[in-house]
Amino acid sequence: MMDRAQWNAIIAGMPQPHLLQTWEWGEVKSQVGWQAHHRVWRDGDQIVAAALVLERTINLGGMAARLRMHYTPKGPLLADWEDAALRKRVLGDLESFARQRGAFLLKIDPEVPVGTGIPGAEDAQEGLAGQTLIGELQHSGWRFSDEQVQFRNTVMIDLAPDEDALLAAMKSKTRYNVRLAGRRGVSVRQGGEEDLEMLYSLYAETAIRDEFAIRGKEYYLALWRTFLSAGMLVPLIAEVEGQAVAGLMLFIFGDSSWYIHGMSSEAHRNLMPTYLLQWEAMRVAKAKGCRWYDLWGAPNEFDENDSMWGVYRFKEGLGGKVIRTVGAWDLPLRPLVFQLYAQVWPRVMDVLRSVGRARTRNTLEGAE
Repeated sequence: MMDRAQWNAIIAGMPQPHLLQTWEWGEVKSQVGWQAHHRVWRDGDQIVAAALVLERTINLGGMAARLRMHYTPKGPLLADWEDAALRKRVLGDLESFARQRGAFLLKIDPEVPVGTGIPGAEDAQEGLAGQTLIGELQHSGWRFSDEQVQFRNTVMIDLAPDEDALLAAMKSKTRYNVRLAGRRGVSVRQGGEEDLEMLYSLYAETAIRDEFAIRGKEYYLALWRTFLSAGMLVPLIAEVEGQAVAGLMLFIFGDSSWYIHGMSSEAHRNLMPTYLLQWEAMRVAKAKGCRWYDLWGAPNEFDENDSMWGVYRFKEGLGGKVIRTVGAWDLPLRPLVFQLYAQVWPRVMDVLRSVGRARTRNTLEGAE
């Protein structure tokens, strides 16, 4: 029987293990309607692949039966994505397992690169392992998903250089703002469980201001407490004269770190607290032995019309490299049911997001 320590040790041994494949991620998701399955592939005594498979039962309007779907967030993890036989074996086994469980849909989201850098730029590289994988998926009946649950592209910072080199790699304006924040009295401290309620309020304020939907308070508190207690989360808080003005949740697993949740208030934004927060996050991650800092999200299309463009420009200034991946892919196992799902589910999600925004506003107003 697999346990937490065994599973995390297994995936930590894979190239580029992802936070969303950890035992803790499955544990959090099990509190909101998912069931976690832990799958391992061996070649003799050696583990060559692993996948956290999340299973959910959903109810579509007009369907008498409750329907199951399988989702492998940022997975599966393979020891070698260039091993064609291993790719075929793992994807085939995931399909067989999904069919055995009665799922109508199998979704995967492997973080396999199709390229680095902005397409068309001098430093861009194309034709990596992801290009081959996409061709195989298309040939085998998979579809590029209309529901990209996670960001397909991201910005990654290599933390191997020393601090002077990391600062030098930033855009000059970003480096200036990092130093400006320090000179003008912004300080950053590491937070604890006692700060989580306050950080959620800041997060809710950010969501309302920037018009994006977030989940309910209890979800984030459960997520943050789970990873905090596992030693895989460092809350960072920027303060001005003792007042919290911004926060950042720094997740850590293996040799990687992730900036997934960021929050800020309207107070003292002119002092650039978010710039100093990012610099301190890089320093903390590096001190904890991380090689990589994933800034979690970049545009799908690299032009000014993309909704992520402004956030991307901020991240770009920190000196990272764009990583473009294959994204999420769907394998319809029951095509007619999948077709109904594809028609109905986006409308359900629109309603849930609208409800979520209203709930966030009410929660924040109730706390005032």
